[in-house]
Amino acid sequence: MNLPEPCFLEIESRQLCKAGQNVCGDVFTSRRMTQEDRIVSVLSDGLGSGIKAGVLARLTATFAGRCVAGSLEARKTAELIMAILPICRERRIAYSTFTIADVGRDGTAVLVEFGNPPALWMRDGKSLDIPRQVFSLTRPDGVKDKMWFSRFNAGKGDRMVLFSDGVTQAGMGQIDTPLGWGNENAAQTVAAFLREQPGTSARQLVDAILNRALQRDQGVAKDDMTCGVIALRKPRHLLVVTGPPMAPERDREMACCMDEFDGRRIVCGGTTSSLVARELKRSVHLRLDDIDPEIPPPCRMQGVDLVTEGTLTLAEVVRLLETPDEIARSRPHAAREAVELLLDSDVIHFLVGTRINEAHQDPNVPVDLDIRRNIVKRIRHALEHTFLKETHLRYI
Repeated sequence: MNLPEPCFLEIESRQLCKAGQNVCGDVFTSRRMTQEDRIVSVLSDGLGSGIKAGVLARLTATFAGRCVAGSLEARKTAELIMAILPICRERRIAYSTFTIADVGRDGTAVLVEFGNPPALWMRDGKSLDIPRQVFSLTRPDGVKDKMWFSRFNAGKGDRMVLFSDGVTQAGMGQIDTPLGWGNENAAQTVAAFLREQPGTSARQLVDAILNRALQRDQGVAKDDMTCGVIALRKPRHLLVVTGPPMAPERDREMACCMDEFDGRRIVCGGTTSSLVARELKRSVHLRLDDIDPEIPPPCRMQGVDLVTEGTLTLAEVVRLLETPDEIARSRPHAAREAVELLLDSDVIHFLVGTRINEAHQDPNVPVDLDIRRNIVKRIRHALEHTFLKETHLRYI
């Protein structure tokens, strides 16, 4: 009997610094616990803004993430943080707030919230009520505080949205929002967006929320803004094929693997695309609508979502993945298009040929093969550790 494929946990976050600051006082961290099939995300908001706030938020988020990832229960972790978190002497409040989200691929979800706006649980374009329990705590200095704990079961298609108060307080002082955007209005806006675009990715939803909040602040962030989204969905698979097989008689095997793959496909390399086209009796057409001075233009081929040149394009893909802030600012070219496909996918499969291109180097020093392997290795590392994707590699 074929069991249903478990949900993939897509995680995305984005931050905007308070106007005039170069360092964000919010921190959003995530860890994918592969063996337990779960993700642990922490959003921490440091008191104030700038470097001091960022350091305190980083300490809180890192400590919380490591504790929960190390199998300490989320609630116990939160209680420990509350016990050791510094207190502002003047305001008598903690130096940082936090939200801990521990979500499994089976849908089990645990939330611990202290000081941040309540997280949202979205399903079918509606905001669902999260069953929260409140716990009163007394700090070592005698200050009493409250923490909210939730345990519930999410399903495929659900999304959890976490944000700092810079989002919900956006627009404060405006005529239509004297007290700020507010959690309820934010929830209604997110719900309306998801009803209009139910297939939107976590990346697109994060961007939409922060763009709307920034509009409320008339384009100038009055506080640090952070938004994180955890989405449970059917995995989106992508196959990247690059390099010809070691033995020419395996060209057909590589082409058939690409053609039979259930998902989107990228073919990188002139030799690779030529052999795929030859074996499948298809043609390759240059896309003259995408000319860039540095990155060779992509091509079109039936049954392939993107066909690119090899090493130059993949090297630029690596650069963009290793410097995520550059992605949105990069020019539209083949490498940028490949990055967008990679980030819009959940499970990325690499089929890498091991034939040495003898026209480029001494056969005794297989530099081309080494370059290709190292580039793929760096791409996989960035996808797994920075973007929390799942990757698989096969050499042929």
